[in-house]
Amino acid sequence: MDLVKIIKQAVDKVVDDLGLEKVDYIVEHPVDMEHGDYACNVGMKGFDRVKDKFKSPRELAEAIVGKLKADKNLKKIVSEIKVAGPGFINISIQTSVLVSLMEGLLNGGREKGELKGKVMVEFTDPNPFKEFHIGHLYSNIVGESLSRIFEAQGVEVKRANYQGDVGMHVAKSIWGMKKLMIENDIDLNSLNKKSSKERQKFMGQAYVLGASAYEKDKNVKKEIEELNKKIYELDEEIKELYEKGRKWSLEYFEMIYQRLGTKFDYYFFEREVGEEGLKIVKKAFEKGVFEKSEGAVVYKGEKDGLHTRVFINKMGLPTYEAKDLGLAVIKYDKFKYDWSYNVTGNEINEYFKVVLAVLKKINVELWKKTRHIGHGMVRLPEGKMSSRTGKIMTGEWLLDEAKKQALKIMEKSKLTDKDEAAEMIGKAAVKYALLRNSIGQDIVFDFASSVSFEGNSGPYLQYTYARTRSVLSKARLQGQTLKVENLSKEEMVLLRTMYKFTEVIEEAAKELAPSNIASFLYDLAQKYNGFYNKHSILKAKTKEDKQFRLKLTEVTAEVIKKGLYLLGIEAPEKM
Repeated sequence: MDLVKIIKQAVDKVVDDLGLEKVDYIVEHPVDMEHGDYACNVGMKGFDRVKDKFKSPRELAEAIVGKLKADKNLKKIVSEIKVAGPGFINISIQTSVLVSLMEGLLNGGREKGELKGKVMVEFTDPNPFKEFHIGHLYSNIVGESLSRIFEAQGVEVKRANYQGDVGMHVAKSIWGMKKLMIENDIDLNSLNKKSSKERQKFMGQAYVLGASAYEKDKNVKKEIEELNKKIYELDEEIKELYEKGRKWSLEYFEMIYQRLGTKFDYYFFEREVGEEGLKIVKKAFEKGVFEKSEGAVVYKGEKDGLHTRVFINKMGLPTYEAKDLGLAVIKYDKFKYDWSYNVTGNEINEYFKVVLAVLKKINVELWKKTRHIGHGMVRLPEGKMSSRTGKIMTGEWLLDEAKKQALKIMEKSKLTDKDEAAEMIGKAAVKYALLRNSIGQDIVFDFASSVSFEGNSGPYLQYTYARTRSVLSKARLQGQTLKVENLSKEEMVLLRTMYKFTEVIEEAAKELAPSNIASFLYDLAQKYNGFYNKHSILKAKTKEDKQFRLKLTEVTAEVIKKGLYLLGIEAPEKM
């Protein structure tokens, strides 16, 4: 049952009956439940057009309410309609309807939203030969959550991962690897015997060494640029080292994805899209989209209020920009999407504006389907992290530290497998902390508040879910009609909250906002715990009270579990 749709249909009919022009109004939930379940501002929005007929927005609202009360469809769901303040219309839903909606949530409820078609979400995008840093972790968490939210709306979703297996970063890392191997007297066989984590750390250190030398030494800079060309050509001199390093990185990344609960449908690499990008840029150059500058092919973005970027460098090699153009085409060839979302750190927002401006000029249909989502940066008290200087915190480090903090909290727990539980809780702490804020905001990750069973945290939601499961394990729900009268304030508050879940999912999909779901879950958990602390469930005074409270608990459990899933978080049965 779509309450908003029913309300809007009734309001539209009244607006038409009153001879008003089409009004752009909203139907939303009031912040304060004392004002009803829905509020509509049609009287406020429509008044300017009918000043000759009504003295004030309130008088117009009263006229609208008079007709709404006679609507047959509204009578089936509404208990009260009244005018408030200067002209708002407040609508309260019948308790029996809310109970029916609550029960419907156990069967999936109204999950399928207005979004249709096929979606590709590209996220994570770590570069082989470099560390998997916290930015990659954040991208993964955002991309996976958005993918699950789209899927909950009935959209076909494909997860894509674009990885830089060629380019200057690879050349810098391989230069550094060769240097470190000589200095430490180790060979490929020795590196092959190390753990995946140790090999990735070695390559990260090599990149830092190469990046630093590239900036400081002109001779090294020339060496690395020549090495970059050899990597593109798979020169026999570096082929084995390159292929081994690439393989090691991809194996390590796959371990991280498995830990995070992500399974990609497509893996794209710079090497494969680079050639396509070159073709696209060269063809567009002939049409005047690009121009020559100091031996390179560039796009003068200033004419579009942007900035100039290089698409083919002076050595004739495609840059990141050209590769992204090739990637857009290859993605569509693989999966005929209706929408393509690219999730990255917002530090390259301006870069993507240029790339999309060029895409619009060369393939307007793909441009219409493509959206860039720039998430904020994750910071610790030490400040911003950089893979170029080596002052970075890896994604694995953050997950491991959160797990350690969870183990400390669980020292007195009676769980048999504390390590598994701590892993689950640690990941929940990290994921929730990164998703509870708007995607574009920077985040300072705080262990104390994030790895906590209290307050606005992932572990708190997990704890609430485990509490509901504990209650349900001690009683059996019976298939009887639930009461709809004499409900306590706390019971009504829960009832008037949980039915909004399907609307929240739909809004999260439209607004690209997992934070909407996080906020809803925290609010629901607080209200359930308030109800739990005030009312006995298993020892309720009447059988009817007990059954109703068990149903509230069952639905709360279902909603929290599904909501946590949409955030990529597991829901433990015990804690």
